[in-house]
Amino acid sequence: MPLSFFIIMIHDVNRMYSKVVSYLPRWIAPQLVEAIRHHPVVILTGARQVGKSTLLRNEEPFRHWAFHTLDDLSVLRQAKEDPESLVTGTNPLVLDEVQRAPDLLLAVKKAVDEDPARRFLLSGSANLLLLKEVSENLAGRAVFFTLNPLTYGEMAGKPPPPLVLKLLSGEPANPEPAAPIPDLLPLLLRGWMPALLRMPNASACSQWWNGYVSTYLERDMRQFSQITQLVDFRRVMELTALRSGQILNQSEVSRDAGFSQPTIHRYLNLLESTYLFQRLPAYTISHTTGLLKTPKSFWVDSGLAIFLAGYYSVDQLAGSRELGGFLETMIYLHLRVLAGLLNPPAKLYYWRQRTGAEVDFVVEYGRRRLAIEVKQNARPRYQDTVGLRAFLAGDPQATGILLHGGEESLSFGERLLAVPWSAVTGDAAAS
Repeated sequence: MPLSFFIIMIHDVNRMYSKVVSYLPRWIAPQLVEAIRHHPVVILTGARQVGKSTLLRNEEPFRHWAFHTLDDLSVLRQAKEDPESLVTGTNPLVLDEVQRAPDLLLAVKKAVDEDPARRFLLSGSANLLLLKEVSENLAGRAVFFTLNPLTYGEMAGKPPPPLVLKLLSGEPANPEPAAPIPDLLPLLLRGWMPALLRMPNASACSQWWNGYVSTYLERDMRQFSQITQLVDFRRVMELTALRSGQILNQSEVSRDAGFSQPTIHRYLNLLESTYLFQRLPAYTISHTTGLLKTPKSFWVDSGLAIFLAGYYSVDQLAGSRELGGFLETMIYLHLRVLAGLLNPPAKLYYWRQRTGAEVDFVVEYGRRRLAIEVKQNARPRYQDTVGLRAFLAGDPQATGILLHGGEESLSFGERLLAVPWSAVTGDAAAS
């Protein structure tokens, strides 16, 4: 594919990113508002810098609630020494970075047991301690949400694209007209964290990612996991970044890193616990044989994966053999966000037969399934649907979607659509 497909008016994309905005509404916000009406405790987790605190300081009704962050050393000291005093007499209340003082969760439990009308929204950047303490103290009292990095549509203040959500909900859904194709490579390279919106160029983004990784390693890994060999840990991060969007061969990572498989397994668990890395399970049907069951690996943010993989410019990225995996990484982020907008959240998988037939993603919601294949080319072709047709042949209730880099929406059969990426990422065209 010619590079010109990707390098389309870089200045237009930079202009979109350079807009100084005080707050970008997040698609998950209505789910938080609905949940807090019915549950005394709502827990919002996610990686550092995805915008949790910003959301809670700006969205209604949370922006009017009392707000305590445990990043404030004075508040942290109070939370550790006298946690009940921090929650007594204040309702409703946002508690930010609660994983830094686990005993605070016991005080929250006591408060809601004494008065079920109390309302708390707790947020945390890591679940290394949070989930353990919640299971002990807030079981039956709390509901969970995960905030991911920004989507393409959120960057432009657009609502979620309806196609996937309608198909999973059983509603009639027709593809909407597509906007002009975005400049893909700068988007992948830059990444999806809100702070990157202020970065003027790729060099500034690389500097930001370098600081992000250093802070993550020095602060979170030392504080929550007692990892002492940070150089070794970063090496595993780099090796898995090169494999984002690929089937995870843990033995191969172990060999390339020079560490034992138990060490690799522990490191991957730690990465997953901080919402930066995910293992995507294989989709299986009980009566189906010959399926590959090893998970795929994904970094949640394509910009972080690309930085860790050692690509710092559009030219370097354009010539990389991992480009297809980085594109899938971007689509994975957007599917995760859309899946989280359903109640309960939809489940994500991939599908591959040992014979070679495969589908990049399977989205399952109740008894409904979407099989999704991602292609870079701008013109959808029937031969690109081989894996989708193999999946649909074994699942008469499923719908197949071919995501492509063009603007056309086509039908390749009764249950098989070809639509642009914007059907998943959202449309960031100018209003």
